[in-house]
Amino acid sequence: MKRFIQTIQNIFSIEELRNRILLTLGLLLVFRLGSFILLPGIDPARIDSEASKTGLLGLINTFSGGAFSNVSVLGLGIMPYITASIVLQLLTFAVPYYQKLQKEGDSGRKKINNHTRWLTVAIASAQSVGYLATYANDKILSGMDTPAMFFTRIITLVAGTMFCLWLGEKITDKGIGNGVSMLIMIGIISRLPQAFLIEVGDKGAKQSILLILEFLAFFFVILGVVALTQAVRKIPVQYAKQIIGNQTVGGQRQYLPLKVIGAGVMPIIFAQSLMFIPGLISSFFRESEILGTVSNVFNNPMSWQYNTILGLLIIIFTFFYTAISINPRQIADDMKRNGGFIPGVKPGEQTSEYIDNILSRITLPGAICLALIAGFPAIAKAAGIQDDFAYFFGGTSLLIMVGVILDTLQQIESYLLMRHYDGMMKTGKVRGRTQSVSV
Repeated sequence: MKRFIQTIQNIFSIEELRNRILLTLGLLLVFRLGSFILLPGIDPARIDSEASKTGLLGLINTFSGGAFSNVSVLGLGIMPYITASIVLQLLTFAVPYYQKLQKEGDSGRKKINNHTRWLTVAIASAQSVGYLATYANDKILSGMDTPAMFFTRIITLVAGTMFCLWLGEKITDKGIGNGVSMLIMIGIISRLPQAFLIEVGDKGAKQSILLILEFLAFFFVILGVVALTQAVRKIPVQYAKQIIGNQTVGGQRQYLPLKVIGAGVMPIIFAQSLMFIPGLISSFFRESEILGTVSNVFNNPMSWQYNTILGLLIIIFTFFYTAISINPRQIADDMKRNGGFIPGVKPGEQTSEYIDNILSRITLPGAICLALIAGFPAIAKAAGIQDDFAYFFGGTSLLIMVGVILDTLQQIESYLLMRHYDGMMKTGKVRGRTQSVSV
């Protein structure tokens, strides 16, 4: 405990880190306050928050921190931007124009980011129409028959999404961690205390043993997710001796750490974003039998069909995002340039193929484990756990929370180590996140 208090003191003794943490907390507070600001013309007395706590709507509501069920100006949250990012990522593989932009460096990335923002506006506009249609029959949207009021609400929802994007970018630039992922995480965490209370109230004192077993299982699931997120495959790298002046440098063995889940939390966010789309489209055509069947599948996150499709998407996006974030050829070229080589493997093309093979072998089991964890809420629901708590019992919610929290700890860790303070962990490093090889 004394060490923990000392670490907190070290964190706030660094002015830059302290300012970044306080700014991040302030922006997150603004985000949470925005989730309680209602759309124009809403009758608060008629809002039925329980109607948006089941099925797909319940999952969307969890990601938005309750803003969806509150009919808030931030009701759509950051999810339209995530969907737009997925589309642009796919276009960089399929369209030569975007492939060229990706290779242009900072200028190309700025153009891609601008296109992503405009696409976010288009997607948010389409989703806002579906969002308003969801509540049209609940008679809480007074003035729905007025085109001006309908248009005003659409503009407000789109502006809310862009405001969330602005908050995320400010947290990324001037705060700590990935701002977009942190907004999703804070929305999820805000629902966790209520989920605990609902589960405790449902079981009560008569089923206290069962409740303790549930919490123990929840604890071990968290440990498993952390272990999976932190797992790395170390590749030995030998550096040749070099004589610089009167000194001999190099000649030491280091390790190239390849993460089992090199894509981090993004595949889960991407996959979950795509799962929202069919359910929203089907809401416009409720009389169609085919689309009604599609709606029943995609609006029930606890069904085996939903989890099977989600698992396949997670596996696909894990390979996809790993391929675009880790370049074996560039790693091999950097090692060769700095006099490094993998023992038993020739530098250059063979090193690139060797790293690519290992990356493929460790990514497959990692992706399968992610897909299995994503299905844990359905298992928890089948075991008698309430929906609110089951969403955190593994699944997307827990994966996002663990991934973003570890990324944030890594950011804080780097500041502490630069100032020669002990890190957040006993060893002085967040294992698997701050270890690297100079190549």
